[in-house]
Amino acid sequence: MVNFIEQIRQELLENADETTKQSGKRFFKEEVKLYGVKTAIVTKISKKAFKIIKDLPKKDIFNLCEQLWKSGMLEESFIACNWSYEVYKQYTQDDFFVFERWVNEYVTNWASCDTLCNHTIGTFLEMYPSYIEKLKEWTQSKNRWVRRASAVSLIIPTKKGLFKNDIFKIADVLLLDTDDLVQKGYGWMLKSTCNNYEEDVYRYILSKREIMPRTALRYAIEKMPKEKKLEAMKRPKG
Repeated sequence: MVNFIEQIRQELLENADETTKQSGKRFFKEEVKLYGVKTAIVTKISKKAFKIIKDLPKKDIFNLCEQLWKSGMLEESFIACNWSYEVYKQYTQDDFFVFERWVNEYVTNWASCDTLCNHTIGTFLEMYPSYIEKLKEWTQSKNRWVRRASAVSLIIPTKKGLFKNDIFKIADVLLLDTDDLVQKGYGWMLKSTCNNYEEDVYRYILSKREIMPRTALRYAIEKMPKEKKLEAMKRPKG
């Protein structure tokens, strides 16, 4: 299947343009490797290619994903994430350790992190909720992307009302993280939790607003009513 991956890379090259490449780089503080292909085209290439491999064993599909991840190219990581999510009905508990390794070894930017976590890992957690305990361990990682992943993997599940208590525990550990991308990650997690538990999130923020970084706080309250936003942004006197 080496030639298959090379065909995908060739197609990405043929659809790349310098304007998209330079525009894409502006979304990242860190260095990213891009072809410069619009996301809609990457998705189209991904779907077309998956039709060819969809009947392969899951292990073989994951091996193809691994080849794409190893390149370090942003668009290839998106395709890898799409493919690993496509086989979610076949997930088994051991797959968690594959996904964990991908986050540790290959994720180098917020876009790859969020694409993998929102769909592949988030869906896995819905299927095997006991692995939330493993996710909590990620909050202690020295790797900023693993710490961000501990929060953004819960974006979709929390919109469904899942893992409420665990989410606040994860937020507690990440609360004073000095990395702004981790702050944005857990702030986004809290914002998504507002879909079902706005009052709980509001009370949580009020109890932490004195020490919660402004970046995380602004993300967390984004969808709250104006009066709650204003109150949450106040720093207690004294």
